[in-house]
Amino acid sequence: MRPIGPIHLDLDGAWPADLGMPTRDLRAWGPRLRFSAPAREIAAFDRELGQALPPFLVYGSGDFHHLTALWIRRQKRLTTVVSFDNHPDWDLRPPRWCCGGWVNRALEWPQVEKVSVWGCGNFECWWPARIFGNNRAELAGRLEVHPWADDRSRRDRKRCGAILRENWREKFSDFVRQLGATQVYVTIDLDCLRVEEAATNWENGRFSLEDVAWALGGLGSSRIAAGDICGAWSPATYARRKQRFAAQMDHPKLPPRDPAEMRRTNAAALQRLLPLLIDA
Repeated sequence: MRPIGPIHLDLDGAWPADLGMPTRDLRAWGPRLRFSAPAREIAAFDRELGQALPPFLVYGSGDFHHLTALWIRRQKRLTTVVSFDNHPDWDLRPPRWCCGGWVNRALEWPQVEKVSVWGCGNFECWWPARIFGNNRAELAGRLEVHPWADDRSRRDRKRCGAILRENWREKFSDFVRQLGATQVYVTIDLDCLRVEEAATNWENGRFSLEDVAWALGGLGSSRIAAGDICGAWSPATYARRKQRFAAQMDHPKLPPRDPAEMRRTNAAALQRLLPLLIDA
């Protein structure tokens, strides 16, 4: 068992109050950071956090996933980041600090040699949308994206990194073997999960809870040095007009769901995955 337990960074009320772990109230920052934020806001937030954060964190909606780049920067001995996400988050377009482009920030840190994203199910990994992604990092081998290709053409299934329901575990096992003793950071965005098992602000993916649990077990506690879980649904509030406009344009139009039901669903997902992340 690891000596330092996780904490909950409450940015948006996405999680129930009784998670059974210390909680830090950061809701005053939520509207300022949601979806995107100027670099000065990111820097101010990072300063306010200070250095006293444990290696494992639970925080809010996937609209805040760019903060994972901050958590990774605090780690000194990593070489690989493993992300379970329905989106590649590799977009090169501004703003610089945005939930859709945090992978590029992580690749800037000297301790990160590679980012490997598993379970992408949306259009961003395929032509023509992929022209906005960090294809240069992918070609250089510093970024791997593993999109689902079950419903794609035969040609698309040959895309580098493409996975199918029938072979993704085999490919993930090969990836883990190639890691050797590498220390990894694992980030789990709940939108990688099926709609029955996670309620998010984005489109849901195709992993089951047991798929992600299996993958965490394969990585093992000797490799997982730190990590986070985010992606729970929360009502969106924004501090700036341009931020609100861009976010509303980018978000999918999802059918309404009961907030209490969504919290129960996400709490069950967290209860299943967090112990495995901490002590895989």
